[in-house]
Amino acid sequence: MSSPNNQVTLRQRFISALAGEFIDWPIYAAYDWFIRNRQEVDWNPLLSEGLGIIGHAEFLQIDRPHAQITETTSQTERGIRRDVYWETDVGELHEWFLGEWRQEYLIKTPDDYRIMLRALDGRRASMAPEMYRQVDNWIGERGVTLGVLSRTPLQEVQIDLAGLARFSLDLADECPALMELLELMTSQFLEGIKLACDGPQTYIKLWENLSIETMGPACYRRFLVPLYHRIFDILNPAGKRLVVHYDGKLRIIANQIAELDFDGIDSFTQPPEGDMSVAEARAYWPGKFLWVQPNLGWYALPEEQFLARVAQAVRDAGPRRYCLMISEEVPPDWPRTIPALLRALELMR
Repeated sequence: MSSPNNQVTLRQRFISALAGEFIDWPIYAAYDWFIRNRQEVDWNPLLSEGLGIIGHAEFLQIDRPHAQITETTSQTERGIRRDVYWETDVGELHEWFLGEWRQEYLIKTPDDYRIMLRALDGRRASMAPEMYRQVDNWIGERGVTLGVLSRTPLQEVQIDLAGLARFSLDLADECPALMELLELMTSQFLEGIKLACDGPQTYIKLWENLSIETMGPACYRRFLVPLYHRIFDILNPAGKRLVVHYDGKLRIIANQIAELDFDGIDSFTQPPEGDMSVAEARAYWPGKFLWVQPNLGWYALPEEQFLARVAQAVRDAGPRRYCLMISEEVPPDWPRTIPALLRALELMR
């Protein structure tokens, strides 16, 4: 969006902020998922007032020759139910969702890891830049587009395939089928990282959804840190940069994060959701881009208090390499609070 007195677009402002230039007019942007899916929100006036869009674009086409994935939907008293089936020649996996929320995971027993291993056997990925460009063209000058690669394998199994309880037990036991699956998934994941080097996207984002409470620092050091270094070794020579969605408690691994070459920490949230302030994050990670989500509880405060907290976060994050974002949920009382925040940020110019 442009202002009558300033023709710099949101895309240009994002590029400048990501490059480390001085920020005198902070960006406030929403994930594209909310723009597309939260129909109860009248987004057009908010976008006209200066709200930006953070686009997320896949860029790999995946072929799984040993798995047939089918979906069905049905209306229930509790809402729309969606069932997903992974069929292979050694068995079937099933998960289901109620609305946006997963109710049952694909992997329910240790034997299910073997079925998933077969489903992923022979998986082939190919670069599909048109998938990225389609999203980027829709974003246009209204924001920035990140290329996305889902999650690292450990996080994908924990969050998407098995769930925390099942995964924690099997990782503690070093279940052979789980470890074999992680080995295969890691190999395939790194192949995707290599393909990303030839794509149009500069910023690669991983939906890690990391809160160290669900993993522990020992597992982080053992499994994720070495893999991140392998990713950097591939991406950095190609001029690609890595952004990680870390939306939970991070203090206990803050020093380790400081030693990793992440370009940015996405959806950074202060207490009580997180356990670090923006000032602490900036002290630990002076060069990283902070994608700061104002706490949802702030929006319920009297407007003067709400804007004062945002202003403090801006001072603590600045003067370079940061933005504000809507990344976890649409703020309460959005018709009032989002425009108020946009007006307050514009006054900083």
